[in-house]
Amino acid sequence: MSRASKFLAILSLGVAGGSIYLIPYIRYVFYDWQLEALSITNTQLGVLSTVYAIGCMILYIPGGMIADKLSTKKCILISLVTTTALTAILALVSGYGVALFIWFLFAFSTTFVFWGSLMKTIRMIGTEQEQGFMFGLYYLGNGVTGAIVNSVALNLSNMGVDGSAKFTICVLTYAASTLIAAILVYIFVKEKLYVDTEVTINEFKVSQVREVLKNPTVWVFAFIIFAAYTVGYSGGTMFTPYLTEVVGITPEESGVLSIIRTYIFYILAPVSGIIADKVFHSTSRWFMILFTILALLYFGVLAIPSTASVTLVSYYTLLPGLFGLALYGIMFSIASETRIPALVMGTAVGIASVIGYSPDFFMWTLFGSWLDNYGGGGYAYVFMYLGVVSVIGVVASFYIRRRAVSAQKLEQIEESN
Repeated sequence: MSRASKFLAILSLGVAGGSIYLIPYIRYVFYDWQLEALSITNTQLGVLSTVYAIGCMILYIPGGMIADKLSTKKCILISLVTTTALTAILALVSGYGVALFIWFLFAFSTTFVFWGSLMKTIRMIGTEQEQGFMFGLYYLGNGVTGAIVNSVALNLSNMGVDGSAKFTICVLTYAASTLIAAILVYIFVKEKLYVDTEVTINEFKVSQVREVLKNPTVWVFAFIIFAAYTVGYSGGTMFTPYLTEVVGITPEESGVLSIIRTYIFYILAPVSGIIADKVFHSTSRWFMILFTILALLYFGVLAIPSTASVTLVSYYTLLPGLFGLALYGIMFSIASETRIPALVMGTAVGIASVIGYSPDFFMWTLFGSWLDNYGGGGYAYVFMYLGVVSVIGVVASFYIRRRAVSAQKLEQIEESN
């Protein structure tokens, strides 16, 4: 298959992934309008997120197993269409009870068969030598889509007369984005696209799950996702309140820096993938370097003197975002080095995601307690924690690299015989 076809397929999946998760996390951008539109409290809004997170955790593994059994393209399309319908319903109704039910259903429509199918499809589109670039290209499309759709929603919201009307407009914009994503996937992601693998639909058997669970590399893979999500994406958002509370810049200035860390640096994800594929010829080698840099940067925050230039400190906080998204944007590409068969990739991703995204359950509560108890001094504990997790990422990446080298040597011996 042509390289252009691969690019179009990956970018279509980037639009799908970048749009489908906007609605369950709409609070990240339109927090106040959501409160007004649904007539709920801050605590109730937190419960919505908790219900969604619990649903996702329950569904990751069974959803991955189903993704390994069925057509991944059909799973993705069903998820996008279902999310579009639920989002449209949300725009038409109001009330906390209805919102709770819809947010629970969002776990099914955005995670159940979607997530495992998405990751498996990306891996199967490219060869083993292209994994870094393919995942980097996907996350580029993901980040750009999020930035564009949110910008469009924000501009269109000016048509609303109050917060509730503005929220409805934003929700309908999100619904349009997932519908467009479904059309792109239908056109550019082909059932016969996976010419670089021998995997065919229905080869997967539930009995193979036992082998996946017994594979120690799967669990190390899961801890790499845990570390990459924690220090590469999620934890870095703590620089936003750090800059206002400790450094002393305005919320507007901190917001601009946050947008750069969260969206703009996604542009470099394909570059990170190329470095992994072409320079190091190994994602795990590149990960060891990235995790090491992030460990030094997070521990380095603790050494910043109180007399340091505000401008200098502000720019310093961009560095973890730069190297963090270089890591996060290609984190699933390391699956090719784990030697996890593409046939069971959906199941493996489901297991890895349960562990990998578990910080959403405890990390924010932990960070919040440190800040409540120690004030600005609590950030020392936050960044120390992120530094330690980075070190764990180095160790896990080294383990994957050592296993990959051993497997390559064994293959060479078998070929020579």
